[in-house]
Amino acid sequence: MDLYIPLIALGVLGFAFAAFSVVMASLTGPKRWNRARLDAYECGIEPTPQPVGGGRFPIKYYVTAMLFIVFDIEIIFLYPWAVAFDRMGLFALVEMVLFIAAVLVAYAYVWRRGGLEWD
Repeated sequence: MDLYIPLIALGVLGFAFAAFSVVMASLTGPKRWNRARLDAYECGIEPTPQPVGGGRFPIKYYVTAMLFIVFDIEIIFLYPWAVAFDRMGLFALVEMVLFIAAVLVAYAYVWRRGGLEWD
């Protein structure tokens, strides 16, 4: 249990700092509410009007995001495998070939369905 005391102390310190910051900001901050303060801030440009219901994103946005996640995860798995390749043997090679084959099948499916074509 003694090993967890620094970890618990760090968690308590972080929570205390966050709570102190929120309380002090609400006590010392200005209380003037106006239209400019309540509007959405978009990095210095005038905010664009939002359609009722928040609008809809094209499905290609989600497909692109999912493809990024799939290939990002593939690279995350490939890097440690490449670093320790000489110590793992034939079993790891076969497993990685199967993993890459599964990812390539998904890539070919998306490619054939037109998920990579931009309009």
